[in-house]
Amino acid sequence: MAENTAGLRGITAGETALCTVGQSGTGLTYRGYDIHDLAEHAEFEEVAYLLLYGRLPTRTQLEAYRERLQGMRELPQPLREVLERLPADAHPMDVMRTGCSVLGNLETEADFSEQDWHIDRMLATFPAMITYWYRYARDGERIDTRSSEPSIGGHFLSLLHGKPADPLHVKVMHASLILYAEHEFNASTFTARTCASTLSDIHSCITGAIGTLRGPLHGGANEAAMAMIEQWRTPDEAERELMGMFERKEKIMGFGHAIYRKQDPRNAIIKAWSRQLAEQVGDDHLYPVSERVEAVMDREKGLFPNADFFHASAYHFMGIPTPLFTPIFVISRLTGWAAHVKEQRAKNRIIRPSADYTGPELQPWVPIEERGE
Repeated sequence: MAENTAGLRGITAGETALCTVGQSGTGLTYRGYDIHDLAEHAEFEEVAYLLLYGRLPTRTQLEAYRERLQGMRELPQPLREVLERLPADAHPMDVMRTGCSVLGNLETEADFSEQDWHIDRMLATFPAMITYWYRYARDGERIDTRSSEPSIGGHFLSLLHGKPADPLHVKVMHASLILYAEHEFNASTFTARTCASTLSDIHSCITGAIGTLRGPLHGGANEAAMAMIEQWRTPDEAERELMGMFERKEKIMGFGHAIYRKQDPRNAIIKAWSRQLAEQVGDDHLYPVSERVEAVMDREKGLFPNADFFHASAYHFMGIPTPLFTPIFVISRLTGWAAHVKEQRAKNRIIRPSADYTGPELQPWVPIEERGE
């Protein structure tokens, strides 16, 4: 394979009307709407509706959509039993993958006319899947997954903490879920579309996407960033340790991007929210450390933070355990994955690329007795 096509970067693999990355506006649009406008003005449910149904909802449609999702939050009892059997030290992404697969066994998509119902059902239940397992594995508590919080982000926080979500935190979750909702033909989305192209069911498509996002080169950068910055108590210590990491040629997670070249348009948005959360909790070191890391990476490597870096501190300030960072990504990106599955199904052709063969030339058959010891 030619060097410039390694990993299929720069190769167009299909068409989509869902998203542009690095092409228009400030660098990211969903169905023509700039990410800054969506993050500033929209709630996550509005963006989910936009991606899944092709247009922004009216007020009446949005209220009906929220009510529909709220009414679908209860986990089936067999799924609860499976979640309770998963080890307390299981990887939370494995929990999400298993939960989605089990739901597909219990509530199978009989044909594609049912896809919207199943997508909404997953959107309603994913926050409960991860928090039910987490609370049971940690505290032995079987939580009620039917919180009264109207928003998906607030629902997740209330299930996690066992109390109503802080209004500021709900706003941050809206922005965060919007920023992560869609990103064109990334690895997990392409997995979902490839699966869909075989005419497989919706749960198989989403389960495959979760498994792909589990890989540390795709999801998990915010967790890795948190593990790094929480070691350091001052900006000076952070800079000193970073320089050592450079000398040892260690990878710094949360910086750079495969598509963006100058900045990730999502970074400034979540950075501003992280700053506001830091002020709310009286943080005097984690946010300054994050800013110093950003400055040193720019100065020494010419690299900018991607969406993951300041998400680490933002989630931490809201009391979200680090292992649950990437499952929040799943709760959000489900909308993009599912929208791509719908788009693939609407004009389907099986995805079957070719490969450049690098093995040996044609060889004669050697009988087993002549192959030596």
